[in-house]
Amino acid sequence: MKSIMLPTLLLYCIIFHVIGVFGDVGTASSYDPPYLPTKCGGYDEDQFPPGGLFAAVSDGLWDNGASCGRKYRIRCISGPKRPCKVRSIVVQVVDLCSQDPCPTTLQLSNDAFNAISKIDAKVNVEYAQ
Repeated sequence: MKSIMLPTLLLYCIIFHVIGVFGDVGTASSYDPPYLPTKCGGYDEDQFPPGGLFAAVSDGLWDNGASCGRKYRIRCISGPKRPCKVRSIVVQVVDLCSQDPCPTTLQLSNDAFNAISKIDAKVNVEYAQ
């Protein structure tokens, strides 16, 4: 029984790690400063995580403000002209998207967007809390 379970478990881990089954699929874009005030922390600059990796979320993720401070792992999966960098990042929610309707699922700070994309255009992403 152990000899059957080990290859099955190994195959399962490979599929989910290599193929990248990650979470939900949505879109991301960058948004420009000024980032203050935000819906989560107003004018408090301490709300921003070190490294500048933060996001504003659309209504679908906002959860009536309960998303403030949540962290999401994000990975670019596609877009125009091979825009993705091969890496994932973790961003912290600091705001609700200010546009109605929001053009993307997540609006990333410039630092966050530049960490996953080579171009300044809307990209498709996988994300998970």
